[in-house]
Amino acid sequence: MLAEKLLLNVLITIAPVLLSSTLMDNNRKFKSPYLCGFLQSIAAITCMLFSYANYGFHWDLRYVPLVLAILYGGPVAGGIVLSSIIGTRLILGGGTMIFGLSNSVLTALIPFLLLKIFWRYSPKQRVVLTMLAGVWSLTLCFLSLNIFRYLEGNFFKLDFNLPDLILVGSIQTLALGLAAKLNEGIIERNQMQKEIQRAEKLNTLGELAASFAHEVRNPLTVVKGFLQLMQREESGKNYQYLSLVLNELARAELIINDYLNFAKPQFEKVEEFSLREVLAEVVILMEPLAAKQGVQLHSELESNRFSLVTDRNQFKQALVNLIKNGIEATPEGGKVTVHSNSNDYHATVKIADTGKGMTEEQIARIGTLFYTTKDKGTGLGTSVSLKIIQTMNGKISYHSVLGVGTEVTLVLPEGKKEEMVMNVNAS
Repeated sequence: MLAEKLLLNVLITIAPVLLSSTLMDNNRKFKSPYLCGFLQSIAAITCMLFSYANYGFHWDLRYVPLVLAILYGGPVAGGIVLSSIIGTRLILGGGTMIFGLSNSVLTALIPFLLLKIFWRYSPKQRVVLTMLAGVWSLTLCFLSLNIFRYLEGNFFKLDFNLPDLILVGSIQTLALGLAAKLNEGIIERNQMQKEIQRAEKLNTLGELAASFAHEVRNPLTVVKGFLQLMQREESGKNYQYLSLVLNELARAELIINDYLNFAKPQFEKVEEFSLREVLAEVVILMEPLAAKQGVQLHSELESNRFSLVTDRNQFKQALVNLIKNGIEATPEGGKVTVHSNSNDYHATVKIADTGKGMTEEQIARIGTLFYTTKDKGTGLGTSVSLKIIQTMNGKISYHSVLGVGTEVTLVLPEGKKEEMVMNVNAS
């Protein structure tokens, strides 16, 4: 009978995860801690109604929705579920009510403490942490049972069946692991959908930019050629005007080349070089701009000579754009830090500023052509940088807090020259 009740509880605890996933897919407004708290509260109450009564206690999986709500829904969702469990337990009453209430509060304590570090871990580690939080609740239940029997004077006459307790612990741990794994799958799927949508947008914009730039560059080349011929024959006042026009045409060509790089970065010379060396060069290059803005540019570069295989100039262009963004976003007296570290497989470069920061909506739009948070700018530099890092098989991510600053993280793989050349040709 115990096994049947607990297996029914397992199905009840999984239902909110699947239902919330469906609602989030159909309508993004359902993605809220209140919905999570409501669904998990229903699951917890239902588990308590379909509990197995023995040894003076009610055995069920009410703590599975509680742990999941706190860790995956946040403190608001966890508070809603905890209140629902406490309210239901008060209504049910009984001689062991005080133990049930104490266990509920103490069970929620560890997940609430874990919230500060929970999302720093990998998906697999988060699943393990969730299961360990469930082990904590089982430990509390076991202690409560022993204390209750001790108070009754039956501590040395325990008649509970040890296999039953092992069964409860195993099924609860299994339910937590399964539900956490489903949650991680949903999170990964949502991230993949965002990446696919982002890639589609970038691909469409890239094709548009390439077509536009190619069509405009051809007539500009012809105009520039004729103007150069005219300048050779001109020695009067118009010579100065022609020089000005040619300079502006050259600037227009640079902008068009940026559009072409956005569509398909031109890795003309793939070579192997030291990451630390290039970072040091770029920091020195950007120091005058930082000084002009009244911003301190600081570098913390790892001494390990990690080597990259890519187009050195294109990579430097990406770094210049990203560091320049940090400097321009930082007010006078602020600081921009460039930090690097590496292992045997990849290197990590972090560019952190103490600027105004960005909202989640602004971060989501980074890389979109013509989108920028600066008063003046086209957003083209950031788009080109993202495309360059992507072509290098690298990854780039943003973390920002309003009023605190922004941190850009680049993860760059160590690769062979032949692989990079093949990747550039394929793209």
